[in-house]
Amino acid sequence: MTPNRRLGTWLAVWAAMLFLLILIGGATRLTESGLSITEWNVVSGVVPPLSTAEWNAEFAKYRLIPQYQAIHAGMTLEQFKGIFLWEYIHRLWARLVTVAFAVPLVWFLARGMVPRQVRSRLWLLLVLLGAQGALGWFMVSSGLSVRTEVSQYRLAAHLGAALLIYSATVWTAAEFLAQSRIAPGPQLRRVRHVSWWLTALAVLTAIAGAFVAGLRAGHAFNTFPLMAGRVVPLGYAALSPWPRNLFENVAAVQFDHRCLGLLTLVSILAFWWYSRSLGLPPAARRAIAGFAGVAVIQVGLGIATLLLVVPVSLGVAHQAGAVMLVTCGIVVMHALRNDS
Repeated sequence: MTPNRRLGTWLAVWAAMLFLLILIGGATRLTESGLSITEWNVVSGVVPPLSTAEWNAEFAKYRLIPQYQAIHAGMTLEQFKGIFLWEYIHRLWARLVTVAFAVPLVWFLARGMVPRQVRSRLWLLLVLLGAQGALGWFMVSSGLSVRTEVSQYRLAAHLGAALLIYSATVWTAAEFLAQSRIAPGPQLRRVRHVSWWLTALAVLTAIAGAFVAGLRAGHAFNTFPLMAGRVVPLGYAALSPWPRNLFENVAAVQFDHRCLGLLTLVSILAFWWYSRSLGLPPAARRAIAGFAGVAVIQVGLGIATLLLVVPVSLGVAHQAGAVMLVTCGIVVMHALRNDS
């Protein structure tokens, strides 16, 4: 196996680990488990409570925060263990993901296998990983006093950073694993630019979904396509100043996410239909068709999640669909690339 294939395979496997980390984070949020560990112990936190006394000590810390008092009052120790383990697995997998990047990176660098043009990008990914861990704790800390849940702003920032790291990794893996280029031309340039915008739209829709999750907006207006019998729900602009509605108003946040999701779907389907007449290479055509197919599935998952009032399994599947849609967008962008 050539050095490029080794690097590409490592990054592809690591991207799959990141994908799983994002899904575990989604499950942690949906099960309201994210505040069960009230301290950030980078080293000692690797070892979970092992004795009844240690479990009782962790449970006592959790009983001091507002979420327990407002939502989980009366929770048993066994029930606490359930939510604790979700957050513990999330943090442990994040540590393993970091090790799975840092150690091979040093190994490849020491053997001179990393091309000069991507070294700075890989070092930046390592720095972003550390910053993402700090951002995760910054998010958790927002729910440990006064609030009963984490800040939706910090939740969206945490997801956005995860998607940034993941997207850069998928793109870099593709660079190592696929070396062919499409011949340049003005038509290709336009199509490639559209694919960038569509991928950015998919990311924006996913981040809007983080605000839905942060406000538990999916538990309201559980009908489709209307919201409480209206296209635009009552109370859409209830908050002042108006921009607060985009991030803090349940009705507006859900409505905006619906609109972005449908806009993403229609735009990707139109892109697929238009691309069929362009004579693109088979790999590019398959990538665009996959992009369109995942967009259809993702909207279906979103509607089902809403109508069934956000069951954890469907909520996680919907988050997986969002990451897959971004992945498909990056694959399309890469399939349409050239050196011009």
